[in-house]
Amino acid sequence: MNDTPYRELAARLDELPNGFPPAADGAELRLLAKLFTPEEASLAARLRMTLETSAQLATRLGGDPQALGQQLKSMVKRGLITAGRAPAGGLGFGLLPFVVGIYEMQAGRIDAELARLFEDYYQQTFRQALLEQPPVHRVIPVNASVRQDMEVRPFESAAEIVARARAWGVADCICRKQQALLGQACSHPLDVCMVFSEMPMAFDRREDIRALTQAEAFATLRRAAEAGLVHSVSNNQRGVWYICNCCTCACGILRGLTELGRANVIAASAFICQVNEDKCIACGECVERCPFGALTVESTSLVSATRCAGCGVCVLGCPQEALELVRRPEADILTPFETEEEWRMARAAARGVDLAAVR
Repeated sequence: MNDTPYRELAARLDELPNGFPPAADGAELRLLAKLFTPEEASLAARLRMTLETSAQLATRLGGDPQALGQQLKSMVKRGLITAGRAPAGGLGFGLLPFVVGIYEMQAGRIDAELARLFEDYYQQTFRQALLEQPPVHRVIPVNASVRQDMEVRPFESAAEIVARARAWGVADCICRKQQALLGQACSHPLDVCMVFSEMPMAFDRREDIRALTQAEAFATLRRAAEAGLVHSVSNNQRGVWYICNCCTCACGILRGLTELGRANVIAASAFICQVNEDKCIACGECVERCPFGALTVESTSLVSATRCAGCGVCVLGCPQEALELVRRPEADILTPFETEEEWRMARAAARGVDLAAVR
């Protein structure tokens, strides 16, 4: 196999703030070769984050605009690149990060081979990349778990994200599908990865996403919370377009916490669990439900402030209603970046990559 196109693409993806670090044995190249033809990899490696039309790309890269447009549309359909309105107008195409991006878009196409290729890469290299800061994801609480007199800002609320959208969709969780293909399935529901858009009916014609009504989106959110899943979103306030409903047994990001023992793979919410000692009977149910290992039981439940991510999963499962989320001291709250672009700039600076080179 001529791996030059894949090396070029891998290097390009690693120039993005999200990162795509090389593995010692080239596991990342085998992963890309499963997804891209050599021609597609070569083309993707020359794309930018800023969307360009097929005509603009033909001028910059050479080739026939119509044939190039068809190739790019085929790649968009398979979740290999992104598309949207270009700054100059018209349909534009751009580079996607591997996570969150290309990999998640394979939920409808993942097979046992891809599952194993990703696991090999994850175990060798990628899970270590999750420790880079600032985190890709942040936790937002299950709304019913927050004390009613507590301030909840719009970007801190899963329900508010759903309410503000104008189109809603759901897809299968690729993390749980991947683990199931490896023979390590968990009992959590699959169809709970939620996506949103400001454009009405944005998902009505998508094959890989099932369109929802707003009421169905709220029902999906409740179902995920009741199943003990953690709501997590991108680490920015404005323009949040998805809610991952994660478990530590399968989620690529949360597995970094359980397998590496590092709580900073995900940014905690603005809330922390509080125990009502008068109600607590030390049954231990909260210990079983907590995804972050933040609870222990002595004569009553005890909360580790450093491990509690403020997800509220324990609160919903407490039979005595002895737990609730309260706001952390302001000095302890990790305020998300205002925009995704601000997150990109901070992450690029922390990684020492030149963001201008991929724009």
